[in-house]
Amino acid sequence: MQKDQLFTRRRLLLAGGAALGAAGTAGIVLAGSAAETAGGAAAPAAGPQARPALKSSAFRLQPLTGYGPPRTAPRKLKVRTEPITEISRSGRRMMLTFDDGPNPNYTPHILDTLAKYDVRAMFFLCGECIVVNRELVARMAEAGHVVGNHTWTHPLLTTLNRRAIRDEMTSTSDAIEDTYGERPQWFRAPYGAWNRAAFQLGAEMGMEPMAWTVDSTDWTEPGTRTIVDTIENGAAPGVVILSHDAGGDRSQSVKALREYLPYLLDNGYRLTVPRRRT
Repeated sequence: MQKDQLFTRRRLLLAGGAALGAAGTAGIVLAGSAAETAGGAAAPAAGPQARPALKSSAFRLQPLTGYGPPRTAPRKLKVRTEPITEISRSGRRMMLTFDDGPNPNYTPHILDTLAKYDVRAMFFLCGECIVVNRELVARMAEAGHVVGNHTWTHPLLTTLNRRAIRDEMTSTSDAIEDTYGERPQWFRAPYGAWNRAAFQLGAEMGMEPMAWTVDSTDWTEPGTRTIVDTIENGAAPGVVILSHDAGGDRSQSVKALREYLPYLLDNGYRLTVPRRRT
């Protein structure tokens, strides 16, 4: 798809979104590429393993009506044995990531704050949330944010067979392409629970596995001040921050972003996202 066609498509999706649906351990990715390793088993990355999964909705894994030309086959990648947890440290880069959305109650406020400071972030999206909030995904594309695959229903992948994992990942990538305009190039396992199948299938679908360096703990709803302190104390070049814009009451996450984002910028951090492969 040509760049101008993609831009037009995003504008149309953004304008018509409401009518379409409803209102770690090791590894460094260098700004746009990363050292790649061969396949094998891996232990789950550190993270919120105990948080309840999102409940499956009535539209779980339903076929989606696509837009535009037929899908192109993704470029297969080498299989990693552990997820990426950092970005390049040069230029005091950091990255903000938000999981489980989009959600109409919280995602718009997060997008508003990011826009206020002209900052881009990564959003790891769940398919069942995409199909009822397409206008928010289109808005992410329009603003230059990068989106990743976070499965359809947010299951614990280590409890699923290979076919079920594939269905969760493929359906979500299809939904992202239909709405965002491109297939995702990044995947994050729910709960940070990785297994061999997730690494292998992600590589087959052209997605690199992305985890995080610092868990904001916002999923525990510890209070806005605690979230802010956790992120500010954990800030360092190359750090990837884990936050959430769905999966529960995320009002604390919204308020915290308004406090720590200007702090990070004032302290010389460059909030960035990985370059897209062409």
